[in-house]
Amino acid sequence: MMDGSLLILGIAGTELTPAEAALFRKLQPAGYILFTRNIATATQTRKLTDDLRELSSELPIIAIDQEGGRVTRTREIAPVAPSAPALAAFGNMTKSAEAGAFTGDLLRLLGINLNFTPVLDLDHFPETQNALRGRCWGRDPQRVIDHAGLWNRWLRKRGVAGCAKHFPAGGRAQSDPHHDLPSSPATLEELLREDVIPYTALMPELDAIMLAHVEFPNIDPHFPASLSPRIVRRFLRDQLGFDHHLVLTDDLDMGAIATRYGRGPDVKLAIEAGNDLALICHRTDTAEVAATAIAGLPHWMVSDARERVEKFRRKLHRPPAWSEEKWQSACDAVAKLAAEIPEHATAQTSSPVADY
Repeated sequence: MMDGSLLILGIAGTELTPAEAALFRKLQPAGYILFTRNIATATQTRKLTDDLRELSSELPIIAIDQEGGRVTRTREIAPVAPSAPALAAFGNMTKSAEAGAFTGDLLRLLGINLNFTPVLDLDHFPETQNALRGRCWGRDPQRVIDHAGLWNRWLRKRGVAGCAKHFPAGGRAQSDPHHDLPSSPATLEELLREDVIPYTALMPELDAIMLAHVEFPNIDPHFPASLSPRIVRRFLRDQLGFDHHLVLTDDLDMGAIATRYGRGPDVKLAIEAGNDLALICHRTDTAEVAATAIAGLPHWMVSDARERVEKFRRKLHRPPAWSEEKWQSACDAVAKLAAEIPEHATAQTSSPVADY
Protein backbone atom coordinates (compact mmCIF):
# COMPACT_ATOMS: atom_id res chain seq x y z
CA MET A 1 0.00 0.00 0.00
CA MET A 2 1.02 3.59 -0.67
CA ASP A 3 -0.28 6.95 0.54
CA GLY A 4 1.07 10.09 -1.10
CA SER A 5 -1.42 12.45 0.53
CA LEU A 6 1.13 13.87 2.99
CA LEU A 7 3.85 14.62 0.44
CA ILE A 8 4.99 17.76 -1.39
CA LEU A 9 7.03 16.70 -4.42
CA GLY A 10 9.49 18.40 -6.76
CA ILE A 11 9.39 18.21 -10.55
CA ALA A 12 12.37 17.50 -12.78
CA GLY A 13 12.02 20.05 -15.58
CA THR A 14 9.90 22.64 -17.34
CA GLU A 15 7.18 20.18 -18.34
CA LEU A 16 5.86 16.95 -16.92
CA THR A 17 7.33 13.76 -18.31
CA PRO A 18 4.91 10.87 -18.95
CA ALA A 19 6.53 8.98 -16.05
CA GLU A 20 6.05 11.92 -13.68
CA ALA A 21 2.45 12.39 -14.75
CA ALA A 22 1.73 8.69 -14.13
CA LEU A 23 3.44 8.82 -10.72
CA PHE A 24 1.58 11.93 -9.61
CA ARG A 25 -1.74 10.61 -10.85
CA LYS A 26 -1.15 7.42 -8.88
CA LEU A 27 0.13 8.96 -5.62
CA GLN A 28 -2.07 12.09 -5.57
CA PRO A 29 0.39 14.06 -3.43
CA ALA A 30 -0.85 17.02 -1.41
CA GLY A 31 1.10 19.27 -3.70
CA TYR A 32 4.23 20.25 -5.56
CA ILE A 33 7.11 22.70 -5.29
CA LEU A 34 8.66 24.64 -8.17
CA PHE A 35 12.31 25.64 -8.50
CA THR A 36 14.31 27.62 -11.07
CA ARG A 37 14.74 24.40 -13.08
CA ASN A 38 10.98 24.39 -13.67
CA ILE A 39 10.71 27.98 -14.90
CA ALA A 40 11.66 28.98 -18.46
CA THR A 41 8.93 31.46 -19.44
CA ALA A 42 5.83 32.80 -17.74
CA THR A 43 3.40 31.05 -20.09
CA GLN A 44 5.31 27.76 -19.82
CA THR A 45 5.22 27.97 -16.01
CA ARG A 46 1.50 28.65 -15.99
CA LYS A 47 0.93 25.67 -18.29
CA LEU A 48 2.98 23.49 -15.92
CA THR A 49 0.89 24.50 -12.91
CA ASP A 50 -2.31 24.05 -14.94
CA ASP A 51 -1.15 20.54 -15.86
CA LEU A 52 -0.49 19.74 -12.21
CA ARG A 53 -4.00 20.86 -11.30
CA GLU A 54 -5.42 18.67 -14.08
CA LEU A 55 -3.68 15.61 -12.61
CA SER A 56 -5.09 16.17 -9.13
CA SER A 57 -8.44 15.05 -7.79
CA GLU A 58 -8.36 17.96 -5.30
CA LEU A 59 -6.91 21.45 -5.70
CA PRO A 60 -3.18 20.81 -5.10
CA ILE A 61 -0.78 22.96 -3.15
CA ILE A 62 1.64 24.50 -5.65
CA ALA A 63 4.49 26.06 -3.72
CA ILE A 64 7.69 28.00 -4.32
CA ASP A 65 10.48 29.74 -2.38
CA GLN A 66 10.10 33.36 -3.49
CA GLU A 67 11.64 35.50 -0.76
CA GLY A 68 13.05 38.32 -2.88
CA GLY A 69 16.76 39.02 -3.24
CA ARG A 70 18.97 36.00 -3.74
CA VAL A 71 16.16 33.47 -3.22
CA THR A 72 14.01 34.29 -6.23
CA ARG A 73 13.01 31.35 -8.40
CA THR A 74 11.54 33.54 -11.16
CA ARG A 75 14.68 35.63 -11.72
CA GLU A 76 14.95 34.43 -15.35
CA ILE A 77 11.45 35.60 -16.28
CA ALA A 78 10.68 38.56 -13.98
CA PRO A 79 12.40 41.35 -12.04
CA VAL A 80 13.77 40.47 -8.60
CA ALA A 81 11.96 41.99 -5.62
CA PRO A 82 14.05 43.57 -2.84
CA SER A 83 15.47 41.24 -0.21
CA ALA A 84 14.34 41.18 3.41
CA PRO A 85 17.53 42.88 4.69
CA ALA A 86 17.21 45.64 2.08
CA LEU A 87 13.57 46.33 2.93
CA ALA A 88 14.22 46.27 6.67
CA ALA A 89 17.20 48.64 6.30
CA PHE A 90 15.16 51.01 4.11
CA GLY A 91 12.68 51.16 6.96
CA ASN A 92 9.59 52.16 4.99
CA MET A 93 6.69 49.92 5.99
CA THR A 94 4.76 50.78 2.84
CA LYS A 95 7.58 49.35 0.72
CA SER A 96 7.62 46.10 2.70
CA ALA A 97 3.87 45.83 2.12
CA GLU A 98 4.27 46.52 -1.60
CA ALA A 99 6.97 43.85 -1.89
CA GLY A 100 4.60 41.25 -0.44
CA ALA A 101 1.68 42.37 -2.60
CA PHE A 102 3.64 42.51 -5.87
CA THR A 103 5.20 39.10 -5.14
CA GLY A 104 1.71 37.72 -4.63
CA ASP A 105 0.53 39.19 -7.94
CA LEU A 106 3.36 37.51 -9.85
CA LEU A 107 2.95 34.13 -8.18
CA ARG A 108 -0.82 33.97 -8.50
CA LEU A 109 -0.66 34.61 -12.25
CA LEU A 110 1.80 31.72 -12.52
CA GLY A 111 -0.68 29.44 -10.74
CA ILE A 112 1.23 29.25 -7.45
CA ASN A 113 -0.81 29.32 -4.24
CA LEU A 114 1.76 28.88 -1.44
CA ASN A 115 4.99 30.79 -0.90
CA PHE A 116 7.49 29.28 1.54
CA THR A 117 8.19 32.58 3.27
CA PRO A 118 8.42 34.80 5.37
CA VAL A 119 11.74 33.92 6.96
CA LEU A 120 11.23 34.62 10.68
CA ASP A 121 14.72 33.50 11.72
CA LEU A 122 16.61 36.01 13.86
CA ASP A 123 20.02 36.69 12.34
CA HIS A 124 22.18 35.55 15.25
CA PHE A 125 25.31 34.98 13.16
CA PRO A 126 25.32 37.49 10.29
CA GLU A 127 28.76 36.48 9.01
CA THR A 128 28.25 32.71 9.24
CA GLN A 129 27.66 30.40 6.27
CA ASN A 130 24.37 28.97 7.52
CA ALA A 131 22.31 29.40 4.31
CA LEU A 132 20.58 32.55 5.62
CA ARG A 133 22.84 35.26 4.21
CA GLY A 134 20.75 37.96 2.60
CA ARG A 135 17.49 36.36 3.75
CA CYS A 136 16.75 37.60 7.30
CA TRP A 137 14.85 40.70 8.36
CA GLY A 138 17.25 41.29 11.25
CA ARG A 139 18.23 40.36 14.77
CA ASP A 140 15.52 42.24 16.65
CA PRO A 141 12.25 40.28 17.04
CA GLN A 142 10.13 43.45 16.79
CA ARG A 143 11.76 44.46 13.53
CA VAL A 144 11.05 41.00 12.13
CA ILE A 145 7.44 41.16 13.33
CA ASP A 146 6.88 44.59 11.78
CA HIS A 147 8.38 44.01 8.35
CA ALA A 148 7.89 40.27 7.80
CA GLY A 149 4.38 40.52 9.22
CA LEU A 150 3.39 43.29 6.82
CA TRP A 151 5.05 41.53 3.86
CA ASN A 152 3.15 38.33 4.67
CA ARG A 153 -0.13 40.18 5.22
CA TRP A 154 -0.04 41.68 1.74
CA LEU A 155 1.10 38.47 0.08
CA ARG A 156 -2.02 36.85 1.55
CA LYS A 157 -4.24 39.75 0.52
CA ARG A 158 -3.21 38.99 -3.05
CA GLY A 159 -4.42 35.39 -2.75
CA VAL A 160 -1.17 33.52 -2.00
CA ALA A 161 -0.69 31.70 1.32
CA GLY A 162 2.51 32.15 3.33
CA CYS A 163 4.66 29.80 5.39
CA ALA A 164 6.85 31.04 8.26
CA LYS A 165 10.27 29.41 8.57
CA HIS A 166 12.52 27.91 9.94
CA PHE A 167 10.96 27.02 13.32
CA PRO A 168 12.10 27.19 16.04
CA ALA A 169 15.33 29.08 15.30
CA GLY A 170 17.08 28.44 12.01
CA GLY A 171 19.12 31.56 12.65
CA ARG A 172 20.99 29.82 15.45
CA ALA A 173 22.60 27.38 12.99
CA GLN A 174 26.30 27.89 12.41
CA SER A 175 26.53 25.62 9.38
CA ASP A 176 24.40 25.01 6.30
CA PRO A 177 21.75 22.26 6.59
CA HIS A 178 21.95 21.75 2.83
CA HIS A 179 25.32 20.11 3.57
CA ASP A 180 25.20 18.81 7.15
CA LEU A 181 23.14 18.92 10.34
CA PRO A 182 23.77 22.11 12.34
CA SER A 183 23.61 21.97 16.13
CA SER A 184 22.72 24.73 18.59
CA PRO A 185 23.14 24.68 22.37
CA ALA A 186 20.10 26.95 22.80
CA THR A 187 17.62 26.01 25.50
CA LEU A 188 13.85 26.23 25.37
CA GLU A 189 14.00 29.25 27.67
CA GLU A 190 16.38 31.05 25.28
CA LEU A 191 14.13 30.35 22.31
CA LEU A 192 11.09 31.63 24.20
CA ARG A 193 12.91 34.83 25.11
CA GLU A 194 13.74 35.68 21.49
CA ASP A 195 13.36 33.34 18.55
CA VAL A 196 9.74 32.25 18.81
CA ILE A 197 8.39 35.75 19.52
CA PRO A 198 7.76 36.52 15.80
CA TYR A 199 5.86 33.23 15.44
CA THR A 200 3.59 33.82 18.42
CA ALA A 201 3.05 37.51 17.58
CA LEU A 202 2.06 36.72 14.00
CA MET A 203 0.22 33.49 14.81
CA PRO A 204 -3.25 34.59 13.58
CA GLU A 205 -1.82 35.54 10.18
CA LEU A 206 0.41 32.53 9.56
CA ASP A 207 -0.99 29.86 7.25
CA ALA A 208 1.78 27.31 7.74
CA ILE A 209 5.02 26.66 9.62
CA MET A 210 8.17 25.04 8.23
CA LEU A 211 10.53 23.20 10.59
CA ALA A 212 14.29 23.69 10.62
CA HIS A 213 16.83 20.95 10.02
CA VAL A 214 18.75 22.02 13.13
CA GLU A 215 19.35 19.96 16.25
CA PHE A 216 18.90 21.43 19.72
CA PRO A 217 20.38 18.78 22.03
CA ASN A 218 19.41 20.72 25.16
CA ILE A 219 15.77 20.39 24.05
CA ASP A 220 15.80 17.02 22.26
CA PRO A 221 19.06 15.03 22.36
CA HIS A 222 17.79 12.47 19.84
CA PHE A 223 16.28 14.26 16.83
CA PRO A 224 16.68 17.51 14.85
CA ALA A 225 13.81 19.97 15.16
CA SER A 226 12.18 18.80 11.91
CA LEU A 227 11.87 15.21 13.19
CA SER A 228 11.42 15.94 16.90
CA PRO A 229 8.14 15.13 18.69
CA ARG A 230 9.44 17.24 21.57
CA ILE A 231 9.72 20.32 19.35
CA VAL A 232 6.87 19.78 16.88
CA ARG A 233 4.11 18.16 18.95
CA ARG A 234 4.90 19.30 22.46
CA PHE A 235 6.45 22.72 21.89
CA LEU A 236 4.99 24.11 18.64
CA ARG A 237 1.56 22.49 18.76
CA ASP A 238 0.78 21.91 22.43
CA GLN A 239 2.72 24.62 24.27
CA LEU A 240 2.53 27.45 21.73
CA GLY A 241 -0.92 26.52 20.40
CA PHE A 242 -0.19 25.96 16.69
CA ASP A 243 -2.32 22.83 16.58
CA HIS A 244 -4.59 24.16 13.83
CA HIS A 245 -1.80 25.29 11.52
CA LEU A 246 -0.33 23.32 8.64
CA VAL A 247 3.15 22.17 9.71
CA LEU A 248 5.74 20.77 7.34
CA THR A 249 9.38 19.79 7.10
CA ASP A 250 12.04 21.58 5.16
CA ASP A 251 13.33 19.58 2.19
CA LEU A 252 14.16 16.04 3.33
CA ASP A 253 16.68 15.76 0.48
CA MET A 254 18.99 18.21 2.24
CA GLY A 255 22.25 16.75 3.52
CA ALA A 256 21.24 17.35 7.15
CA ILE A 257 18.62 14.59 6.86
CA ALA A 258 19.38 12.54 3.73
CA THR A 259 22.82 11.42 4.92
CA ARG A 260 21.53 10.29 8.32
CA TYR A 261 18.11 8.72 7.98
CA GLY A 262 17.37 7.52 4.44
CA ARG A 263 14.14 7.72 2.49
CA GLY A 264 11.22 6.07 4.23
CA PRO A 265 12.49 6.35 7.81
CA ASP A 266 12.84 10.13 7.39
CA VAL A 267 9.23 10.55 6.23
CA LYS A 268 7.94 8.21 8.94
CA LEU A 269 9.79 10.15 11.65
CA ALA A 270 8.57 13.47 10.23
CA ILE A 271 4.87 12.57 10.43
CA GLU A 272 5.29 10.84 13.79
CA ALA A 273 6.89 14.03 15.11
CA GLY A 274 3.77 16.03 14.26
CA ASN A 275 4.43 17.36 10.75
CA ASP A 276 1.47 17.26 8.38
CA LEU A 277 3.57 17.22 5.22
CA ALA A 278 7.00 15.97 4.18
CA LEU A 279 8.91 17.76 1.42
CA ILE A 280 10.81 15.75 -1.19
CA CYS A 281 12.12 18.44 -3.50
CA HIS A 282 14.64 16.69 -5.71
CA ARG A 283 14.64 12.88 -5.41
CA THR A 284 11.10 12.39 -6.66
CA ASP A 285 12.13 8.89 -7.78
CA THR A 286 11.91 7.94 -4.07
CA ALA A 287 8.31 9.14 -3.70
CA GLU A 288 6.84 5.63 -3.75
CA VAL A 289 9.15 4.60 -0.91
CA ALA A 290 7.96 7.65 1.04
CA ALA A 291 4.31 6.88 0.27
CA THR A 292 4.77 3.30 1.47
CA ALA A 293 6.21 4.61 4.76
CA ILE A 294 3.19 6.88 5.26
CA ALA A 295 0.78 3.99 4.58
CA GLY A 296 2.41 2.10 7.46
CA LEU A 297 1.71 4.82 10.04
CA PRO A 298 -1.19 4.60 12.54
CA HIS A 299 -4.51 5.56 10.97
CA TRP A 300 -5.25 8.27 13.54
CA MET A 301 -1.93 9.97 12.85
CA VAL A 302 -2.43 10.11 9.08
CA SER A 303 -6.07 11.14 9.52
CA ASP A 304 -5.08 13.98 11.84
CA ALA A 305 -2.54 15.31 9.35
CA ARG A 306 -4.93 14.92 6.41
CA GLU A 307 -7.58 16.91 8.25
CA ARG A 308 -5.23 19.87 8.61
CA VAL A 309 -4.12 19.56 4.97
CA GLU A 310 -7.76 19.63 3.84
CA LYS A 311 -8.51 22.63 6.05
CA PHE A 312 -5.52 24.41 4.54
CA ARG A 313 -6.52 23.44 1.00
CA ARG A 314 -9.94 25.06 1.47
CA LYS A 315 -8.20 28.42 1.94
CA LEU A 316 -6.29 28.21 -1.33
CA HIS A 317 -7.23 30.30 -4.36
CA ARG A 318 -7.41 29.12 -7.92
CA PRO A 319 -5.39 31.25 -10.33
CA PRO A 320 -6.94 34.05 -12.37
CA ALA A 321 -7.23 33.80 -16.13
CA TRP A 322 -3.82 34.24 -17.77
CA SER A 323 -3.17 37.70 -19.17
CA GLU A 324 0.05 38.96 -20.75
CA GLU A 325 -1.05 42.48 -19.86
CA LYS A 326 -1.48 41.60 -16.18
CA TRP A 327 1.86 39.78 -16.18
CA GLN A 328 3.69 42.77 -17.62
CA SER A 329 1.97 45.08 -15.15
CA ALA A 330 3.04 42.87 -12.23
CA CYS A 331 6.62 42.76 -13.53
CA ASP A 332 6.69 46.55 -13.94
CA ALA A 333 5.53 47.04 -10.36
CA VAL A 334 8.30 44.80 -9.01
CA ALA A 335 10.92 46.52 -11.17
CA LYS A 336 9.84 49.98 -10.00
CA LEU A 337 9.98 48.91 -6.35
CA ALA A 338 13.39 47.27 -6.76
CA ALA A 339 14.76 50.49 -8.30
CA GLU A 340 13.71 52.40 -5.17
CA ILE A 341 15.32 50.07 -2.60
CA PRO A 342 19.13 49.89 -2.33
CA GLU A 343 20.16 46.23 -2.22
CA HIS A 344 22.75 45.30 0.39
CA ALA A 345 25.85 43.43 -0.70
CA THR A 346 25.67 39.84 0.55
CA ALA A 347 28.77 38.05 1.78
CA GLN A 348 29.88 35.31 -0.60
CA THR A 349 27.93 32.20 0.25
CA SER A 350 28.50 28.56 -0.59
CA SER A 351 24.89 27.58 0.06
CA PRO A 352 22.98 26.10 -2.89
CA VAL A 353 19.69 27.59 -1.65
CA ALA A 354 19.73 30.40 -4.24
CA ASP A 355 20.70 28.10 -7.11
CA TYR A 356 17.84 25.58 -7.05
